[in-house]
Amino acid sequence: SDYRFQDDPYLTPKTSSEFKLFSLSQESGRNAAKYFISTYPKYFQKDYAQPHIPCLMPETLEAQIEEVSEAALIERIQMRKVKAAVDLYDQLQQAGTPVSLDVTNQLLDLICFYGDCDPAQENVPEQRNEETVGQENTLSHNKRSPCLVFSFRENNNAERIFALLSEPNTHSYSALIRGMVKYGAYSKAFSTYTDLLNNQLKADVSTFNALITAAPEVKEKYNEKWELIVDLLKQMAEQKVKPNLLTLNAVLKALRRCGTVGKSQAFPVISEMRALSIDPSLASYNHLLSIFYKPGHKGQTDILQEVMNEVSGKSFTPQDPDDGICLLLQRGLLTKQYFFARFFSLLCMMENIDVVLKWYRDLVPSVYYPSSNVMRDLLQVLDTDNRLDLIPQIWKDLKQLGHGNRQTLVEELLTLMAREKQNQEVQETFAECALDIKKMYDTGDRGKVMMSWTAGSLSDLVSVLLAAQRRQDAWEILKLFKTHNRVPSEELLDKFLTCIKESGDVNQALELVQISAGFCLPGTPKLIQRVQQEFLLSEQQK
Repeated sequence: SDYRFQDDPYLTPKTSSEFKLFSLSQESGRNAAKYFISTYPKYFQKDYAQPHIPCLMPETLEAQIEEVSEAALIERIQMRKVKAAVDLYDQLQQAGTPVSLDVTNQLLDLICFYGDCDPAQENVPEQRNEETVGQENTLSHNKRSPCLVFSFRENNNAERIFALLSEPNTHSYSALIRGMVKYGAYSKAFSTYTDLLNNQLKADVSTFNALITAAPEVKEKYNEKWELIVDLLKQMAEQKVKPNLLTLNAVLKALRRCGTVGKSQAFPVISEMRALSIDPSLASYNHLLSIFYKPGHKGQTDILQEVMNEVSGKSFTPQDPDDGICLLLQRGLLTKQYFFARFFSLLCMMENIDVVLKWYRDLVPSVYYPSSNVMRDLLQVLDTDNRLDLIPQIWKDLKQLGHGNRQTLVEELLTLMAREKQNQEVQETFAECALDIKKMYDTGDRGKVMMSWTAGSLSDLVSVLLAAQRRQDAWEILKLFKTHNRVPSEELLDKFLTCIKESGDVNQALELVQISAGFCLPGTPKLIQRVQQEFLLSEQQK
């Protein structure tokens, strides 16, 4: 067990949902501690850490400068108090006190970054009501702040304050454009960029990076998206704005939305950036793989291999916010699950069964609980390397891992056992495994959805039992076809008759004919002919 669960292994997370619950509980505990430290700072003044660690001490949450002044405005901006800063700015305007362009730009940066509302405090318990729940439901798919709903409505604070500037500079425009892109006002962002050009100003690299990110949102066709990106890059060159790493990543991120055009342009973009001494970061490689590999589709393995060779032996430091996605692997069990899921998928794709099983036995389940998709990959490796004899052990693991009720996975496992006849010892273990699977269909797993029998799963189960010479068990399964309104195949009944012939059970052969006739199978006359030829029948039986 992981060292955190040695005293109570029962609490070990076993599924992705349990890992998520564990991680959220852990974070909730941290936030509860931060809440008490910040709410009652006078009780936490003793500094035990050597050297001093600021993040472990209470934050200064209250503003110290009370008078209406530019210094007080700067203090509130530094404390990220958006609403208080906007209110103070308005008071200064009403009093006729000038605010410098530099400080106003800092205020615009703050408003546009946080979406015209105060940032959420990690350590403050969330106040929930019907309105906030409704906002969460609206925005849950993209994990954006609820401020998104209001941030760029008409006459929002960012645009209002920007309009008050007599001579906005590049920084002013940049803050507004980046805020518009961040919070989904893409057309407004391009319109504001046009205003910037009309005022004889030049955009900075951050502005261009934001517009490149927004390009796929304002055009529909793939080639139109790419043409707009190229146009922005040309304008960068005309305005003598040097691209940086974030420019490269913005282009690659946009190409993820450009279909086949993205695949044709990704490598030329990287080559051109390298000519400008811009080397890819972790996020660059992540975007590149996403261009060529879509979920649920087979990708070009040579691209993956090329990327792996490129990053092998290199160390990376975060240079782009998206680089943090890769670094999250160092945090928590939930992200560890994500890492091992990708790791095992690669193993199953590229290594033989011995290597895969070595890692599987070392890590499962003490360190990693694989998902049903990873277990399906493992079954495919067993099939490819002809190690189907391990299926019964894998079935035990599937039950322990909570995947015993995954119907598609269970059906695939039954199909593999039924496909080819193995030696008698293996067939016996298959039969025991098949009967154990039947129990899952009958009783289900605690509190989980019951699986439903299909004609294919019943046929595979009968075939496995017949191959192990468990004719009586197979006969009981055959009766389930009628119980569950499923129709057996003629091939299955033909196989069953061959097994009955070996024992010479005439009565069961006749019952099999009656079952076939009951389902009105076209092959019934042929089955009757076989019984007449291969069995000694009495006059009544004839």
